[in-house]
Amino acid sequence: MIQEIENLEKIEEAVAKSSWWQKIKDFLHFNVDITDKISISVSDVLIIIAAFIVTKIILRIVLRLITQKLPNEEKAKFGVVFGYFRWLVYLIIFLITLNALHFDVTAIFAASAALMIGIGLALQTLFQDIISGIFILLDQTVHVGDIIELEGKIGRVEEIKLRTTRAVTIDNKVLIIPNHLYLENSLYNWTQNGTSTRESVAVGVAYGSDVQLVKKLLIEAATNHPAVIPYPEPTVRFENFGDSSLDFKVVFTIEDSFNAPTPKSDIRFEIDRLFREHNVSIPFPQRDINIIQKPNQSVKLSLNDSILPVKTEEKK
Repeated sequence: MIQEIENLEKIEEAVAKSSWWQKIKDFLHFNVDITDKISISVSDVLIIIAAFIVTKIILRIVLRLITQKLPNEEKAKFGVVFGYFRWLVYLIIFLITLNALHFDVTAIFAASAALMIGIGLALQTLFQDIISGIFILLDQTVHVGDIIELEGKIGRVEEIKLRTTRAVTIDNKVLIIPNHLYLENSLYNWTQNGTSTRESVAVGVAYGSDVQLVKKLLIEAATNHPAVIPYPEPTVRFENFGDSSLDFKVVFTIEDSFNAPTPKSDIRFEIDRLFREHNVSIPFPQRDINIIQKPNQSVKLSLNDSILPVKTEEKK
């Protein structure tokens, strides 16, 4: 056993002293002086190349894991952004590797930090838009064809880009939405749960009206419209006892919520026709004006809200 160990040691010594092994070692330790203080060897270059190769493999795995559930079109868009991110990672790995190889990269880090801060401040909104675009692609909260409402604006999504989202309003106007608005505001997605939505039309009737008849007429007006689907059935809500009217709201479901203003307008026309046919009054705010004048005194006006016709009294 001892003899075998001694034989192995002799073999190792022989390999170490061999000319080809020594040549490899000399080649790996061959230095190139870039400046008086910076010198780089072949082994340092190989280590840097190995770091880049490992980083590239890891980035490919990460990209595949992130985009595996995305559509092909969205994968292409995300790949463009990830390409810029990849170069940033390569730069960071390069600097870290140089630092591990005992190169003084303090000045480089300081210059890079100052440069990145300047670029970040100048392109802050652009970065917000791009990051928001990445979030939209990843969490799939908005898709092409969805009807969204943002800051009171309603549109059908036609295209989702990295910086902006393109939508078309009901008036066929193009709406360009910066993606950072998704992070700063509440987004209403009308069609995420399906294309059908619940819509409503509000109306007030005069006090003393037959509320059951009003309910029947409102349901009839909504049910007879071809755009209203039968299920769920239209319903009527008694909203409030208003200042000059009894307030009702008829609620119904339609398939094409993007064109909801058209059937809602048609239903209002039908409600007006049915109310006229059944003598149901739709009141409007009116005023009583009383003019009181006494001898040697100025005129005093008093206004009172009511639903009575305007009348004038004069006292002397």
